[in-house]
Amino acid sequence: MKDVSADIRVQHPDLVLTEALEHDESATVRPASESAAESESGTYVYTVTSSDFERFEAGLGVDPTIADFERVIHTPDEESAIYSLQYADEAILFSPAVSAANGVVLEMENDGTSWLMTVWLPNRQELADVWDYAERHDIAFELQRITDYTEVVAPADGLTDSQQEALLVAYEAGYFAEPRDASLDDVAAELGISQPAAGGRLRRGIRRLVHTTLADDDRT
Repeated sequence: MKDVSADIRVQHPDLVLTEALEHDESATVRPASESAAESESGTYVYTVTSSDFERFEAGLGVDPTIADFERVIHTPDEESAIYSLQYADEAILFSPAVSAANGVVLEMENDGTSWLMTVWLPNRQELADVWDYAERHDIAFELQRITDYTEVVAPADGLTDSQQEALLVAYEAGYFAEPRDASLDDVAAELGISQPAAGGRLRRGIRRLVHTTLADDDRT
């Protein structure tokens, strides 16, 4: 059966960080790494960009899904920060439903109070199981895109629009040249985002290209 990648949008008032994101509409939140969506230690690490971190932290303080938080790192450009979070018992997590279906969350980022996720699953039945989980828990679920990886795909297939833009900007600026004609800061400035965000988009985009064009079924 064909393994699939799906872009989905989920939303529920008890999904983790919903209250904080309502409090600070300028905030963009994503796991600090692909593996950070789940944690065995109970501590979750996120990269946050915001125009007002005091407002964001005020939102964390009243968010019933957050038991405790700490700002670990604030970048020199003052546009992004790393937070260590501990979830409250009331928090609903969606990534474990993907894991239970033998899948992996490849990307995760909020869009307002919704969460945009790119997930990999062994086949469409597991995707249907994730959908069923959302319905059972009254989680709004929108399937935006699905890609069957055993089909012949173009190199850009599976990339999000932001990843494709970042890779093209980096390529045209000379970021991949040897020696480099542009730094990561240059790429970030061209994209109008922070340096950590630009680096994350490039890493995830390159990983997706390797997955869709080079990785065979056994390694995948």
